[in-house]
Amino acid sequence: MTKQLFIYTFLFVAVALSGCRGSLKGQSPIHLNPNMDHQEKFEAQEKNTMFADERAMRPPVPGTVARGFLREDTRFYQGIDEAGELITDMPVPVTRDLLERGQERYEIYCTVCHGSAGDGKGVIMVGNGGKGYGYIPAPDYHAERLIELSNGHYYEIISNGTPTGTMPGYAQQIPVADRWAIIAYIRALQLSRTASGDDLSASQIPQ
Repeated sequence: MTKQLFIYTFLFVAVALSGCRGSLKGQSPIHLNPNMDHQEKFEAQEKNTMFADERAMRPPVPGTVARGFLREDTRFYQGIDEAGELITDMPVPVTRDLLERGQERYEIYCTVCHGSAGDGKGVIMVGNGGKGYGYIPAPDYHAERLIELSNGHYYEIISNGTPTGTMPGYAQQIPVADRWAIIAYIRALQLSRTASGDDLSASQIPQ
């Protein structure tokens, strides 16, 4: 009896496992509840006659701000203080992580014109056998005039471009936090040529 039970158990397990061969099935899966597959909805730019303007995509209610978009901190989001003046300091802590992020973003968006060293010798300025490609020369970040510019000024230029249009605005491509990271890295580039031993503390000088 025990031997027969063992045989029957073995056969049952063998048959059960034979259905788990992992073969591919060409038929569509069975949806027990297809409501989410075929729900009624409006696509982007689709007409919706329920509203007077017949737009399915609704604008924000007048006088309201979407969650997370209030942007009360004008120093961070606009580079200006409470009086509307361009700020001179950084609205975020300058850390090693911020500088490394700034370097990464700078290499992506800025080096093509301003060069890796910030000297205005990017590839489109000095490429083509040294002739460039017809662009107005990019400024040298190490020039005294640019060193004296405020951080708020740099933020304004990165966000909206130059008034003359020689540099476009990058507000759509570069998030706010990354703009400040780039500015921090530009300051690091400037310090790399102007700093002296007097700018280091005793703990930073190798003994």
